[in-house]
Amino acid sequence: MKIMNLNDFDYNLPPELIAQTPLSKRDSSKLLILNKKTGEIKHTHFDAIIDELNPGDVLVLNDTKVIPARLIGTKTETNALIELLLLKDIGDNIWECLARPAKRLKIGTIVKFSNELQAEVVEKLDEGIVHVKLIYEGILMEILDKLGEMPLPPYIHEKLQDKNRYQTVYAKNIGSAAAPTAGLHFTKDLLAKIEAKGIELLFVTLHVGLGTFRPVEVENILDHHMHSEFYHMSLEVANKLNQAQKEKRKIYAVGTTSTRVLETIIHKYGEFKACSGNTDIFIYPGFEFKAIDGLITNFHLPKSTLLMLVSALASKEFILNAYNEAIKNNYRFFSFGDAMFIK
Repeated sequence: MKIMNLNDFDYNLPPELIAQTPLSKRDSSKLLILNKKTGEIKHTHFDAIIDELNPGDVLVLNDTKVIPARLIGTKTETNALIELLLLKDIGDNIWECLARPAKRLKIGTIVKFSNELQAEVVEKLDEGIVHVKLIYEGILMEILDKLGEMPLPPYIHEKLQDKNRYQTVYAKNIGSAAAPTAGLHFTKDLLAKIEAKGIELLFVTLHVGLGTFRPVEVENILDHHMHSEFYHMSLEVANKLNQAQKEKRKIYAVGTTSTRVLETIIHKYGEFKACSGNTDIFIYPGFEFKAIDGLITNFHLPKSTLLMLVSALASKEFILNAYNEAIKNNYRFFSFGDAMFIK
């Protein structure tokens, strides 16, 4: 049986390098450029990304929008505090949620968040997952905007002052439980300059779900199962991507989420195609990339599926060396941290 050891994707990160807050200016973060063939490294700042792109190149971005999905309420029968993180809209006002503490909930339990919003537990699953029916009057997203908090990752301990800083400037389609963080570095001004240079900007959607919050807990990563996430590609985008590949133009994904959409579709259909669906694609070393030529991404957690994905695009040795260089140069890590361009 083939084995790929989880500990091979580990590295030591000084805790002070975990970014707790976003920089005041999105595109002023540092940028490490890694040549995936040679391992050569260059240090610059994110707004210089435009110099690394050529007319005719394609940038694919994920236009998902994060729901302020973290809700804190009380059980109506005991007043015990319950936290729900809305993960996925299943339909008919039923949502898949991560509950804390889940053991305090049973089928039929009502959790009250305000006079406007309550949740009734309709199903209990493994790993703290529950299905709840949301009971409310009015427009749900307006209620969540008022009551919900942004579902920041557990390693961020500072309160986010401006909710919009955990959204990309092009966020459009509501449905994510976490931000596609590579996109947080772009400003509208930078995107306009990139487009003016002749680089094509195309948008796909992947709603980030539970996979983002779940660590890999198996020794052999080949035994890890990814949770599925919803994706969508339009006909216009599919046609433009097929044209770009035919003309041998470079396709760069912004973020691991965009990468997963593109590789899912091309591995399934052999070309880009207008479609929607759920993907549980797991990309790790040995994977054959058929869709992307490079990737703009952040620095990922040790032993994470995202670190495995970037290690598949460049070698694991090149990636871990680049991470060590970033640590030496005091780069900021994770969601609000600095960026990397693997090309």
